[in-house]
Amino acid sequence: MRGMPRFGGGAGGRAGGMSGDSLSFEKRDFRQDSVTLIFRYLDTARFSTPDTSIDDFFERVPVKPHLLHLGNTGNATRSILFSPHWKAGWDPGFHAFDPFAFTLAETRFFNTTKPFTEMTYLIGSKLEQQVGILHTQNIQPDWNASVQFRLVNSPGLYNSQNTNHSNIRFNTFYTSRDKRYGVFLITIKNGLQSAENGGIESDTFIVNQNQAFTRDRFNIPTRMADSVFTTRNFFTVKLNTGNRYEQSRWLLRQQYDFGKKDSVVTDSSVTRFFLPRLRAEHTLRFDRHSYRFFDIQAGNDSSYYQERYQLRRVPDTLEYQDTWQVLSNDVSLIQFPDPRNPLQFLKAGAAWESYQADLLGRDNRFQALSLHGEYRNRTRNRKWDMLLSGTFHIAGRFAGDYWADARIRTQLSRRIGFLELGFRNANRSPSMLFQGITSFPLPKPPGVARENNTEFSATFDLPYIRTRLAGEYMLLSNYTYFSNFNQARQHAPLFNILRLGINRETRLSRHWLWRLDAYVQLVAADAPVNLPLLYTRNRIAYEGRFYRNLQLATGLDIRYCTPFRSDDYSPVLGQFFLQEGRIFSNLPDVAAYLNFRIRNFTAFTRVENLNSATFRYGFGFKNPNFAAPSYPMQDMIMRLGIFWIFVN
Repeated sequence: MRGMPRFGGGAGGRAGGMSGDSLSFEKRDFRQDSVTLIFRYLDTARFSTPDTSIDDFFERVPVKPHLLHLGNTGNATRSILFSPHWKAGWDPGFHAFDPFAFTLAETRFFNTTKPFTEMTYLIGSKLEQQVGILHTQNIQPDWNASVQFRLVNSPGLYNSQNTNHSNIRFNTFYTSRDKRYGVFLITIKNGLQSAENGGIESDTFIVNQNQAFTRDRFNIPTRMADSVFTTRNFFTVKLNTGNRYEQSRWLLRQQYDFGKKDSVVTDSSVTRFFLPRLRAEHTLRFDRHSYRFFDIQAGNDSSYYQERYQLRRVPDTLEYQDTWQVLSNDVSLIQFPDPRNPLQFLKAGAAWESYQADLLGRDNRFQALSLHGEYRNRTRNRKWDMLLSGTFHIAGRFAGDYWADARIRTQLSRRIGFLELGFRNANRSPSMLFQGITSFPLPKPPGVARENNTEFSATFDLPYIRTRLAGEYMLLSNYTYFSNFNQARQHAPLFNILRLGINRETRLSRHWLWRLDAYVQLVAADAPVNLPLLYTRNRIAYEGRFYRNLQLATGLDIRYCTPFRSDDYSPVLGQFFLQEGRIFSNLPDVAAYLNFRIRNFTAFTRVENLNSATFRYGFGFKNPNFAAPSYPMQDMIMRLGIFWIFVN
């Protein structure tokens, strides 16, 4: 289930939760590698500590357990837990590779007593590799700089399935000595590259006894991309047929506080600090997005494009590209009713945005003006948290769009736990793809109206019994979706979706644990949405701390969803679309894992897709599940991930 927003953020929004298993709380030899490491997000005054737990491999990789991908790490993904788009205003419409991109909202601003470095290396079957480096250090006590790099590269099992995603992020913040002035800078570069093959020509090739197909899946013919031009060399990142998305983002935020100085006098020292009453804030942001599909051998697959995209003439090289540039200028005022509680504030501001699109030579420009406001309050006794926020577009292209969110959280008692109630509503212009502002072969649906999405939610946290109950009731109208490879539709009638979920940890014995995540999704009969009725994830684990420095977690990770009509995929548009023909009855995905940590060294070992075992033509792991029509998942694969922490 989509995570609820975490309360307590100061001067903005997002707040991080404290982790009980963190670097700060470990028993270490402080003379050698002691470090105090905390971080905050851009829109929060609340600091958190990094999570160093080892029980869940998915916390370390971009693809989360509720996401389906098209058979190879880095291919297009979709969630089987429904969530509509909530952002009002501009949206380009390309989201299949979002999990592999760095974002501004998830950028962490660290504060550390010593230079800190984390290095990540993951290797999997068929040369899959993931590399990550994070380094942060304080140049001065109130000035920190961080740099992060990630590479996801996987050749895949099938023809023209290779992926190569690279991300780099640099961010820094500085606070003046008098605590009045602060500046934040973020720069992000995302390069997302995924080959496309249109799926295998026939599902019968999976169970075919031809040894050429069972021994090497690369030999199975695909609907696109002649295998003569395809390579599985790890060192070759050239893309012949597929999608290449590029994003560049820059953000500069400056703040100046008005208030008064204060101090705390003890027997041995005087601690001086600043109590803000009013904050002036300016945020300048520039984004550049490029979404490109190309096929250098399209002429060899002309029938594929003619049948599915209604192209009369297919050139030897086929190319479509949308390029967007967005400039945003935001001015806000933030007032603190209680200067000693920065987690209570009232914020109001205005943002002007300029958009420019290059659609393969066709230029499109427009502007937008919006107002936004926010109120947050986290009481000093931490029993009540409140959030009220919203954005309203008053002029320009998206005039009339709005987004509103209201949440309240209270502690009923220490034994019973927390109750959180939420409401949000968005009235938003459909993505640019649905408005026909694109170079891609997608006719604009007639009479496109604004989407309206509403959600009522409730969450009940019961820490005493390690259980979380949640429910979400969604109402949607003018819902936009894809009904074919190049046909967009809008469903005007109102329909509803109800999702109920439970997350529970049960201790079976001293070291044996059962972690359950289960979600039920009920969809109105006439809704243009196909979802599994039940999705569940079960982890049966043996965990504990052994000897002095060894922490161990091993067991089985089992994921299952009930049969449903999984969406098909359009490679040219990079979009999943509704299909009513085939129902998928996949076996549970079963993985065995062994994770351990010794001081600053952590290792994750997994054997995945054990469910693909079959005796059909001699024992082997050659019976994979399907993520979409003609898109089989991987056979059994092994993954080994290693994480080092260095403290200088």
